[in-house]
Amino acid sequence: MVTATLLGAMTIAVGAFGAHGLKNFVGSDAIATFETGVRYQMYHAIALLILGFATQVPAATRKWVFRFFVFGIVLFSGSIYLLALQAVLPFSVSFLGPVTPLGGLLLISGWIRWAYGLLTIKSG
Repeated sequence: MVTATLLGAMTIAVGAFGAHGLKNFVGSDAIATFETGVRYQMYHAIALLILGFATQVPAATRKWVFRFFVFGIVLFSGSIYLLALQAVLPFSVSFLGPVTPLGGLLLISGWIRWAYGLLTIKSG
């Protein structure tokens, strides 16, 4: 839950930077791309917070979902942030193109793992 709250706070900071600090440096397409990364990061920060309160979900499921979501955020949102900023970065980030879908796949895997964990809960 600590990770979720820190990711949420970071999302607000990154989102504010994107909304207010980027308009003088990159085009509207890059800003829209950046906002996609922010949106998905916040969705998954909130999901992690909910997961932290979901004590009926098996611990192994919560650990795997946590890993999938955190690594998915880093790869998906992180690569989107850098790709959106590529016009102003002093180095090429074109190699990150394939990283974004990998991050998305991790996020999807987290949701599927969570569903599997819920389906396998034994009713008492």
